Amino acid sequence: MKHLTRRSFLKGAALSATALHLSPRSWSQVIGANDDVRVAVVGINGRGGSHISEFGRMKGVRVAALCDVDLNVLERRGKSSESVQKYQDVRKLLENKEIDVVSVATTNHWHSLITIWACQAGKDVYVEKPCSHNVFEGRKCVEAARKYNRIVQHGTQSRSGGGSARLAALVKSGKYGKLLVSKGYCCKPRWSIGYRPIEDPPANLDFDIWLGPAPKQPFHRNLVHYNWHWFWDFGNGDIGNQGVHEIDIARWALGGTLPRSVISLGGRYVDGPDFKDQGQTPNQLVSLYDFGDTLLLFETRGLVGKLKEFPNMVTNELYFEAGAVKGNRFYPKGKSEGEPIVRVEAEVHPGGNFGNFINCVRSRKREELNADILQGHLSSALCHLGNISYRFAKTRPFEKPTDFSDNSVVGDSIMTLLENTKAIGVDPAKATLWVGPKLEFDPAQEKFIGHPEADKFLTRDYRAPYIVPEKV
Repeated sequence: MKHLTRRSFLKGAALSATALHLSPRSWSQVIGANDDVRVAVVGINGRGGSHISEFGRMKGVRVAALCDVDLNVLERRGKSSESVQKYQDVRKLLENKEIDVVSVATTNHWHSLITIWACQAGKDVYVEKPCSHNVFEGRKCVEAARKYNRIVQHGTQSRSGGGSARLAALVKSGKYGKLLVSKGYCCKPRWSIGYRPIEDPPANLDFDIWLGPAPKQPFHRNLVHYNWHWFWDFGNGDIGNQGVHEIDIARWALGGTLPRSVISLGGRYVDGPDFKDQGQTPNQLVSLYDFGDTLLLFETRGLVGKLKEFPNMVTNELYFEAGAVKGNRFYPKGKSEGEPIVRVEAEVHPGGNFGNFINCVRSRKREELNADILQGHLSSALCHLGNISYRFAKTRPFEKPTDFSDNSVVGDSIMTLLENTKAIGVDPAKATLWVGPKLEFDPAQEKFIGHPEADKFLTRDYRAPYIVPEKV
């Protein structure tokens, strides 16, 4: 890896916008004489390793390039194959006309820009969840995929599983009556990250590229490589990390696009002497979305795992007129004993999320994608909307707000959040609850109604040259 110097990687990095409109390798070449679908994986430290493994085991698919801003990560992942091309700057990777597919597993704030650039360069894209860092970006990903006729799959892999598909089919069947509440849980351990001091970035990391579209700011080690999830400039909290999977299932079940309104409450609470850490996003959050006839309720709690009464929980529940579906059981209204769920047929295209994607890359049948970018955008947008209400929150006493909802399922979620938070030692007499406003939303325009300040959070101020364009 001695040849991988910063100078060699960054030489010619300042590309013009037009330079990204490259002619792709023709598909006839790809499916011709025993030629492979050539994949480049971008962002290879964590989830990207799974991308490498998934594509690497497929017949007729070859991981031909790796890209990461950290040279140490690039060297470690690249050891297994000397023939793989290696890049530190994704813009240089996109100049490679022999790459057919770009698979994106970077930080959230890079997902959309790489997706758009790759579509413009004639590449198909597999992009990890959430596909966007904000609502504007997600819509631009959809527009780019359609304009350049690219196959773009979103990393919400439950779309390729029969269990989640059967939940959606069960609602559609009407066998338990009308769906009243579609609820998701994202309750994984998200405890204090402490404080890390400001320091110079390590020589192996191109921190300017890592920052990308985000504002220029100092380096500290709570950003690289994982805890960026809990900082607004880069991540979306756990609702946009693990939670986007379950919120996608919840939205799929109710059959909606985007809600009429959203409201969130919660806070960032940690155990310890001062009950503070460096993170910014909430680790306790309840978000409520109004879809008209049905509510989507989402519970994000990170103070779990250490306490027996508050275990890890990543799942979905459906509340019908006739009762509730929890796990693999149906609980009729008024009864504590469950019974087997009514069996319904559901169909997903084969291959799992990665295999389904490659099948569609070959067939060019976008309609056969299990997790098309449009669905990814809509579910990612729900996460962003929940966060936006929270970011306008005001402090309230640490108790269930009387004006939040009279729905018992919603009330139970709020009380669980409060009890969970108290269980780690937070004194309700001294603590506050952050309650956001109810924000009315126009699903067709993807804008808030009568709240221009909230609209500002639908996008961001981009740092040149890493700008998500208005016109893709």
